[in-house]
Formats: sequence, structure tokens, C-alpha cells
Amino acid sequence: MATVNGLLGRKVGMTQVFTAEGKAVPVTVIEVGPCSVVQRKTEEKDGYDAVQLGYVEKKAPRKETKIKRGEAHHRGKNEASKPVAGHFAKNGGATPTRFLSEFRLEAEGEEPVAGSTISVSDVFAVGDDIKVQGKSKGRGFSGAMKRHNFKGQKASHGQKIHRKPASNGATDPARTFPGARRPGRFGNETITQLGLSIVEIDAERGLLIVKGAVPGAPGGLVKVSKA
Repeated sequence: MATVNGLLGRKVGMTQVFTAEGKAVPVTVIEVGPCSVVQRKTEEKDGYDAVQLGYVEKKAPRKETKIKRGEAHHRGKNEASKPVAGHFAKNGGATPTRFLSEFRLEAEGEEPVAGSTISVSDVFAVGDDIKVQGKSKGRGFSGAMKRHNFKGQKASHGQKIHRKPASNGATDPARTFPGARRPGRFGNETITQLGLSIVEIDAERGLLIVKGAVPGAPGGLVKVSKA
């Protein structure tokens, strides 16, 4: 299964490892895969070549006749809806998953088959350069100093502005223009971290030990791809 360019996983947390020379290296532990092959995208049908992978299986649907799911008979938590279940049944019959993502194919290797499973050791090797995409930590509504690293005003007597931004610019429009460095929602953005490399692989537990930091909080979904 060497054709797939990456896999989905979860960020476990950060720690450090020591080299043979005794130097401490900060690393991030990522639990990667196993991911199921859901759909094969082709140039003829879809206009591009890629593989759709699924991660974290959904619960099997409960029977309508035995369990009442509220007054509306809605499906239970983390159960696949009929359209989602139909998509998986149509493409190889893989078990429905919570997360789906597409990865490009490598030039060499075995063709992935719908319904099969890909693990971390099938794609990555120690020393590979990778990039990791994830959602940064959400910090809610933040002020200008925290959000944009403003210096702020003096804290001495007579100063009335300390952690507040100064002029908001023109007042005729009666609004703040988009993109202005003002207070607002901070974080919770999709970020791709480049320049990472694999230090160690624990194939038995499906763990990647990556040199450096990756975006997101522990437990967050990440997309690991070869650089």
C-alpha cells in the first residue's frame, strides 16, 4: 500500500527524546491510522487521481423495531446516516467512519483496493520529511494585544489606554473593515505545518514520533502527508 501519500490521525501530545550524543529533541507523538480505503478517484471519472480514506469507525445502526430513538426516532450518537452508509456500501462496503479525507497517489507502489486498510508502516519511514495539517487551538474572542501581539500603551499614571487598541480608523463607514488588526475571534483555523521529519515509528501501536510541533490540541484530528 505504498501508493498513498499520507494518513489521518490524532495528536497525542508533546515530549522529548534524546539523540546518541545526548541532545534533547522536542517531538510530537501522533497516533496515525489505521485508515480504510473508501473510494478511488480516477482521472476519467473525477478529473484527478486520489484515494479517499476513512478514520475512526462509526457505530453500527440500531434496529428501529427494538429501540425507540426519541419522538422523532432519530439515529443515535456517532451512527451513520443513510446517505453516508450508502456511500460506503457503494464503494467497496467499508465500515462507515467519522472522518474522510483525500490523499494523492505516489508514482510507484501497489494500487490501493477499496475496503482494505492502510497502517502507518505502509506509508511512512524513519527520516521522511512530512507536513501536518490540523486546526489550531480556539482562543475565543481576544483583544488586539493577544491576537496580534501588540505592544500596548504605557502603564504609568495619566495613561487611560493600556491593553486597548487605539484609533479604529475612519468613522464614516460605521463599521470595521475586514482584515483589520482588531479584536476578534482568535485561533480555530486550519494550519499546515511544514518542515517536520519522522524521528521514530512505533508500528505496533501506530505511533509517529515527529520532530517539532504540530497544530492543534491533544486529541485533535490531523492530516499527515509526505512533503
